[in-house]
Amino acid sequence: MKYIFINIWRVMQRELHMMFARPLYLFASVGVMLLSTFFFLTLMRGGAAENMPVAVVDLDQTSISRRLIHEMQATPSVDIQLVTNSYPEAREAMQQGKIYGIFVIREGFYSDLVAFKRPQLDFYVTNAYTVGGNTAYKQLLTMANLTSGAFQREVLRKKGLTDDVIMHRIQPLAIEGHMVANPWGNYSIYLVSTILPGILGLICLMLTIFAIGFELKARTSHAWLRAAGGNYTVAMIGKLIPYTLIYLILGIGCHLILYRFAGFPVYGSKGRLMFGLLLFILAMEALGITMIGLLPTLRDALSIGALYSMLGFSLSGFTYPQMAMLPPVKALSYLEPLRHYYLIYVNEALMAAPAINSLPNALALTLFMLAALCVAPRLHRALVYWNYPLK
Repeated sequence: MKYIFINIWRVMQRELHMMFARPLYLFASVGVMLLSTFFFLTLMRGGAAENMPVAVVDLDQTSISRRLIHEMQATPSVDIQLVTNSYPEAREAMQQGKIYGIFVIREGFYSDLVAFKRPQLDFYVTNAYTVGGNTAYKQLLTMANLTSGAFQREVLRKKGLTDDVIMHRIQPLAIEGHMVANPWGNYSIYLVSTILPGILGLICLMLTIFAIGFELKARTSHAWLRAAGGNYTVAMIGKLIPYTLIYLILGIGCHLILYRFAGFPVYGSKGRLMFGLLLFILAMEALGITMIGLLPTLRDALSIGALYSMLGFSLSGFTYPQMAMLPPVKALSYLEPLRHYYLIYVNEALMAAPAINSLPNALALTLFMLAALCVAPRLHRALVYWNYPLK
């Protein structure tokens, strides 16, 4: 056992020397994670997209239409970039990507309103930009509904009705919405809390492939194995310990930023959530070993790893619900470690569920580590015999 620990330490020293000799390692881990955290926290600092640029086509040109435009501009949800009486001009601005929606006040809006002819408001949105288009649609629909209610209230007031009676007529059913675990409706709580660990998992996978694949590409694997006393297991443990510590420090730092300084809620156990992150890191490293073991060529393994990691963001279920996926795609989602970490996050941070609810996902992350054991003989042969294409 003494010689095993000595050999592990020798491999670790060798790996640390390589790591600091090539700034790529630290930039691809620490640098990318810091930039990603800063980007996503500042991108969604308000919790949801605001000030969506829209245009208003005022074909009525009356005091009521101008008042409506003024009240729209006063809301933080939309930012009126263009007010015009030409629909083609607004459509051209949308085609150029300057605005996400067009609000149209038809000609005769005021005269139809006072004549009780139910005037019509039109709005158009572009779905070329998913977030911008959907947000603009929601905000314009809200403005249209508020406008309708406001004018109904004014008409009923002139008829002598009290405000209580008016509100019962305008909104006969009062809806109380209670958002579980996220009463603020902050979209970044759902998105950023999973996408940042997903980026960390991507870093784990790609750097694991690169660290091992570079030994093959540079033909330094014999020196690596000699430092480990010829023991493949010792060589792999010694190489991965420095990276695992870095990833764990990055994960702890990410959790501190999100759940302590940014104020993201954690209603369950922070310890179990952190343990789930550790299992996720180990699972991604094991998958990196598996991919370079199956394809002991650096460029091929990196290509497969990049594709696999990016699919994880779609298949994990935090942007598109898994229950709405086709059955074959739903089955594939369980082959992504990010899916299991996401479920642990929901159980622990948002739902405060018992630990037994997260146990199946923790076991699934553990099973990913067995894949690395299955490719160990093949990868060991590749390290010894260099049986891979040079180009």
